[in-house]
Amino acid sequence: MIAISLVLAVFWLAFKPRPEVVVDRAMRTAMIDALVAKLNDHYVFPEKARQFEAVLRQREQEGRYDKTKDGYRLATQLTADIHGVAKDQHLKVRFAPGLDLVSEMGEAPAATQAEWEQRTNFLERLMMRRTAARAVKVERLGDNVGYLKISSFPDALPVAGKFGAAMDELADTGGLVVDLRKNDGGDPQAVALLISYFVDRPTRLNDIWDRETGNAVQHWTHDKLVGNRYGGSKPILILVGPRTASAGEDFAYTMQALKRATVIGDRTWGGAHPMGFYRIGEHFFAQIPNQRSISSITGTNWEGRGVKPDIAAAPDQALGVARDMMRRRLQGGAALAVAGP
Repeated sequence: MIAISLVLAVFWLAFKPRPEVVVDRAMRTAMIDALVAKLNDHYVFPEKARQFEAVLRQREQEGRYDKTKDGYRLATQLTADIHGVAKDQHLKVRFAPGLDLVSEMGEAPAATQAEWEQRTNFLERLMMRRTAARAVKVERLGDNVGYLKISSFPDALPVAGKFGAAMDELADTGGLVVDLRKNDGGDPQAVALLISYFVDRPTRLNDIWDRETGNAVQHWTHDKLVGNRYGGSKPILILVGPRTASAGEDFAYTMQALKRATVIGDRTWGGAHPMGFYRIGEHFFAQIPNQRSISSITGTNWEGRGVKPDIAAAPDQALGVARDMMRRRLQGGAALAVAGP
């Protein structure tokens, strides 16, 4: 729901006349006060939040922001000052003049179809379904190799049918290439759902630790799936690059940690902390990571480092490398089958 709510807000702004906003001293001071309070209340690492506050207050006292009347420039400067302390990829200050559609966007995704329909209106459901439809593309790379391009991980419930249909179409292939090179992230629940198609037994994935509750919730693969399970033995190659972000990185990192796939390409974006959206003024909001992904296998995550591929390749050459590797793997498997024990 978080990502889709932001999409709806941006969609709304695209068609709504934006007011001319000049940031004066009172607006700026109130916004920075609210930003500091939200960081201290919600940021995943409280000690870092206090460091953010110290830097922002110092810059404020130095008059760093006094001459900045443009909201976009002010948001960019505040983000840069925060990143000077810790470059958390998801942590950003945003200026959105006229954004009255959303107040606080931080609720958990719906757990059931009925809950999802109750929470959302017709426009939201329509946009979610359209986003899900655009996020998944299926092709064949020859007769026996499947190609699954995932451009984002929309909320798990609206994308479940699309994943199921894709896996039905790919069920008879001998190997699969999953292309995440332009995946901009999304819902961790959708990541767990897709990984479920590639394992043979219930598998613990990431734990999500929440700053608000202080508790970690275990994420497991799903037992019941809409489509055919691909299974845990067919070869899978995953393509990544610098534009592979957030939930896209989650999928690549977890499949790699499970030793279920070989990752090909360049190091990914490096953002692992799920976030909430918090209003910090009439025309400003902040993306604040309030959770932390913790792999049940590695005990850590990809924040700030990205996912390191098993096989390095320029992103525009990764598919060619994968085609060649998959061909050799499948030919080797066929030779072993012919030779017998």
